[in-house]
Amino acid sequence: MKTAQNFLDGQVLLIDKPLEWTSFQVVNKLRWHIRQAFDLKKIKVGHAGTLDPLATGLLILCTGKMTKQIDTFQGQIKTYTGTFVLGSTTPSYDLETEIDKTFPTAHITPELIQQTTAKFMGEIDQFPPVFSALKKDGKRLYEFARAGESVKINSRKVTINAFEITKIEGLNVDFSVTCSKGTYIRSLAFDFGKALESGAHLSALRRTRIGDFSVDKAVSIDAFISLLSEL
Repeated sequence: MKTAQNFLDGQVLLIDKPLEWTSFQVVNKLRWHIRQAFDLKKIKVGHAGTLDPLATGLLILCTGKMTKQIDTFQGQIKTYTGTFVLGSTTPSYDLETEIDKTFPTAHITPELIQQTTAKFMGEIDQFPPVFSALKKDGKRLYEFARAGESVKINSRKVTINAFEITKIEGLNVDFSVTCSKGTYIRSLAFDFGKALESGAHLSALRRTRIGDFSVDKAVSIDAFISLLSEL
């Protein structure tokens, strides 16, 4: 049985983040329930790698003294599955914003889609989306974007360890990607569309693995809260 001291000494919690929740909301929710369960005035809880609200899947939370290991978990390689939609782009590179441009797709074949993955293997230069939480001059990039202000974004090196197309159905392309810390799958979708001489945006994303941790071992927020109530 877990005790208050166990959580203060440090626990690693594997949570399956639901759609439309921010990672910060998950942390706040679970921190509150841990405090309530053990009548604690305060306890440190943090997550090891943000998931966008429109993404689901593995979120590692650390409590107490294990929060010191967050950087270690964040640095591990991650695996995602999801869907690109070909022929159109959005300013956020996903469904957070509306489609702003459309492109021809008649020239795109399943063979071309499969071949194009090779262009993204290994170390690549990637521009983060302007709709992201990265900071520039003390402001989040999405703050500039939502205010309609242009901002220069520098590219950075990321590594794609594996990139597999798992299904092609019309303009919807399902994929699996294993990549380094700092990789934006939304940017990968956008760049993939450009490489096809068309456009693309991300319509679904799920993180399935961080290092040796798998989403198969994760629990839902409700399931974790239920477990707490039984302690």
